[in-house]
Parts: sequence; structure tokens; C-alpha cells
Amino acid sequence: MTVQPRSSFVRSLLIPAITIALWMIVICGVIYPILLTGIANLLFPYQAQGSLISVNHKIVGSELIGQNFTVPKYFHPRPSATTTTDTPPKPAPYNAANSGASNYGPTNKKLIDGVKDAVAAYRKENGLAADTPVPIDAVTASASGLDPDISPANANLQAPRVAKVRNMSLTEVQQLIAKNTQGRQFGLLGESRVNVLKLNLALDGAKTSS
Repeated sequence: MTVQPRSSFVRSLLIPAITIALWMIVICGVIYPILLTGIANLLFPYQAQGSLISVNHKIVGSELIGQNFTVPKYFHPRPSATTTTDTPPKPAPYNAANSGASNYGPTNKKLIDGVKDAVAAYRKENGLAADTPVPIDAVTASASGLDPDISPANANLQAPRVAKVRNMSLTEVQQLIAKNTQGRQFGLLGESRVNVLKLNLALDGAKTSS
């Protein structure tokens, strides 16, 4: 029986392994992403390009990333826990470059105190009674910190403030909320939601395009 030299034995294992790894890199890391990107742009161009919303041919945002509306005439999004990339980081609501949550646990005192303060501020801002229930999305951030949607309950509690500032009837504002409310996906997944950017653009009477 002929004994194969050790170096030849190693090469017989190493060369096929390297060859397979290189082919997998090319197929999975280059060909597959290019192919899927091409198919996505062909079949779903709006979604593939970031679901961008434009007004008068000018991009004003994406329906997938929230914006930090703060003035009274607009509906406000849910809180955002995103920060800057500085050291130490600083609060920067809806900073898409540093997505993330507070990571506070449900019994964390900072979370509890923060929610209490947010509830009080929300009630004051919207002229609500001290015992008015406040939707959870109005006082807590999403896991990504970039959630573009709020619940219909949140939107309807903000409606009187928006209507008053804009000299609109409450019915008009509520109709816009209803028109911009999306139901559960396939009727089963998730909850009904309102895209804040789209709703605020509708308030301004802007004609949007995608």
C-alpha cells in the first residue's frame, strides 16, 4: 500500500475547500444579490427604491421611516429612542443612521418615570383630562426607533388639537385619519395603523407621488 505524502493529502483537502468557498462567495455574495435586486426593481420598483414619497417631484421622506413632527398643526409620531453616533451619544429622534431602542426592561425605573412624564405631556399637549387613557404607542418608542406609524386611537386623540390649530372641523380631520388608516395585513397580521407622514401631507393638501 502506497502512503500519500502529508503535503499532498493536505492539498487534496484544501484546494477543493477553497474552490467551493470562492464559488459560494461569488454565487451568494455577488450573483444572487444582483439577481434579486434586478427582479425587485423590475417587479416592485417603489418598494425596491425605499418606498420614497415625493411632493412636486421632490422627495420628502420614506413611508418606512418616521419623521419628528413637533409643531401643533401636525400629527406627532410615537417617541423615538434613536441617538447620534457621537461619544457619548446624544438623543436624535428618528436618526436612521443609528436605529435602536432604549433597551430598558419593563421594571426599569427610568422607563417607568419616562412613560409617566410622557403621558402627562401628551395629555397636556392635546388638552385631555387627567384620567384619559393614553395609547401605548403615544408614550413608548418602537424597537427600531424609526416606526413611521401610529395607532388610529393615538391619531384620533390628537385630532382635536390639529383641527383647532388649522381651523378645520373635527369631522374633516377624522375623515383624513380614516382615509389614511391601513388595516391588518391580509386581514390578520399586525394592527391597524396610520402613517404619520402621509397623514400630515394630506392635511397640507399635498399631491404626493411615488
